[in-house]
Amino acid sequence: MRPAFAPISRFGPVLTALVLVGGCAGSGSRSEPPPPPVTEMVPVVDAAPDRTAAPGADAPPPADAPAPRSPDAPGDGWAEATLAQMSLRQKVGQMIMPFVLGDYAPEGSPGHDRIVRMLEEQEIGGLIVSVGSPTDVALKLNDFQRHSRLPLLVGADMESGAGFRLRGAVHLPGNVPLGGATEFPPPMAVGATGSAELAYEMGRITALEARAVGVHVPFAPVLDVNSNPDNPIINTRSFGEQPREVARLGAAFIRGVQEHGAIATAKHFPGHGDTETDSHLALPVIRSPRERLDSVELVPFRAAVESGVGAIMTAHIAVPSLSGEEETPSTLAEGVLTDLLRRDLGFEGLLFTDAMDMDAIDARFPRGEASVRAVIAGADVVLMPPSVPEAADALVDAVRQGRISEARIDRSALAILRVKERMGLHRQRTVDLDRVGRVVGVPSHEAVADDVAKRSVTLLRNRGDLLPLLGTRSARVLSVSLRRDSDLMAGRTFDGVLRNRYPRLVTATLTRDTRPEIYRELALDAQRSDLVVVSLYVNWSQAASDEPLPEGITDFIAELERSGTPHVVVSFGNPYLLREVPSSRAYLLAWSGAETSQRAAARALFEGRLTGRMPIQLPSWFSIGDGLIAAPLAGDGR
Repeated sequence: MRPAFAPISRFGPVLTALVLVGGCAGSGSRSEPPPPPVTEMVPVVDAAPDRTAAPGADAPPPADAPAPRSPDAPGDGWAEATLAQMSLRQKVGQMIMPFVLGDYAPEGSPGHDRIVRMLEEQEIGGLIVSVGSPTDVALKLNDFQRHSRLPLLVGADMESGAGFRLRGAVHLPGNVPLGGATEFPPPMAVGATGSAELAYEMGRITALEARAVGVHVPFAPVLDVNSNPDNPIINTRSFGEQPREVARLGAAFIRGVQEHGAIATAKHFPGHGDTETDSHLALPVIRSPRERLDSVELVPFRAAVESGVGAIMTAHIAVPSLSGEEETPSTLAEGVLTDLLRRDLGFEGLLFTDAMDMDAIDARFPRGEASVRAVIAGADVVLMPPSVPEAADALVDAVRQGRISEARIDRSALAILRVKERMGLHRQRTVDLDRVGRVVGVPSHEAVADDVAKRSVTLLRNRGDLLPLLGTRSARVLSVSLRRDSDLMAGRTFDGVLRNRYPRLVTATLTRDTRPEIYRELALDAQRSDLVVVSLYVNWSQAASDEPLPEGITDFIAELERSGTPHVVVSFGNPYLLREVPSSRAYLLAWSGAETSQRAAARALFEGRLTGRMPIQLPSWFSIGDGLIAAPLAGDGR
């Protein structure tokens, strides 16, 4: 069985070891194994790896990197000494990680004081931080670290880079984007490139920017195999549909994260890719037999464990073939977390629940009881319980009632403390605010995101060799963008690039509430245009709705084809939308509405060689590996 954070590079070990939580609870019916050996942490460095190496190759260490320590080398004892002085309530507090916004919250504000009370009264062990600017998040986390008796372990969802949470602020009413951390296209775009080197780079930059603002655990990569086109929660968050490809790219991302000072988190175990229910709203049930799970869903997680992934996050899904129970989420299933993940797969890292306030858990189980059952099942960290005091009280009561042994609590608390120790948080828990601007969102990082976006753009249809466009400056072009009401940046960058080519560009923005008469006016405008470009900013959260696209836009695109109007449809999000607009003349996948993806898609309309290839199937339409290379020139002057 491989120790967590075992060296995964010939140049030295990654991060720190994590204690095996394994063995369970309750009446102590299972044995309680000792903690695994620990390894030394590699320091955070800014140096980029050798980009000329083969895809997925290990990066060389910085010149001043310390010599690797043996995986059996002990720590300095801070974690053990700290645990010995803690009460049961304090140890339970280490296992709870509530949510905090990354917004600016000065002392005395409700948002600030609520968290401070939690730190001082509940002595929580960490936080999961969400949206905010890099400097606001760093400032806020520094403040909370100073309020906490022990250093905090901080996580954040960073599935497409630190910009997944630390970017996107817009100043109103001027509609001025305020910048932020590097935002990559989503993992499925990396899957379209097929490049393990880019997956590694995405992990590397994510780790550097996360650590610069005080985040230690980027909750990434998503290792779900998106085998169901109607999945309403995974979609482009996955690397793709082929288990071995998801495993290969995920392992490269993990190396990038953990060789640069952060803890990668594989999610959502045992695999959320073949569901048609959003676990935020209800409990998905996967009824696949164990043989299917072994050959599909579990493949990337086995590879992650072999790669020494430091953490895994659970899925709020029921898998009866693993748990033996139809209505029990995997997060609360000992057969899934302890028997399968710990014992069979040999995972010895830190085990996070998914957010406990999601309805798959919160609507089905009493709040305190849900936390107790998650720990009995094998979880180390209870993430985002709806009520921190209720969760802590329930866990303490469960120990006093004999449902959970205190030794079981000790193992998880010690695992968390050892992570903090090996990351050096017991010596330095705050970050240098002056360093944020030297690391986060810097041009060299943005250039890598641009490279991913450029290489991921995938052309699936090009009837009549419409693409590439000539960019004739006298052409009259209509650009129509369908977006969510809240997506203020949809089309901004894309239309800006188009306008540089087409000074006569006319733009229109639509939402689901756009009135029919607006569509009629657009249809008339389209007839007067040389070209119509329709951009669909529809993300994964809208993938499985009864109406992924409003009827007005599907009718509009169908009319473009009937009238013979040259047109291109670009999907900035959900790649499966071709099923809704089967008559489109040209269909381009840009994978997300991120600024870098908008820029890449606009440029791709004029380029003759596109390298993106499908990492998924479009049933009845396209297969894995499909993707067109447009003819050198369009022949009609657009």
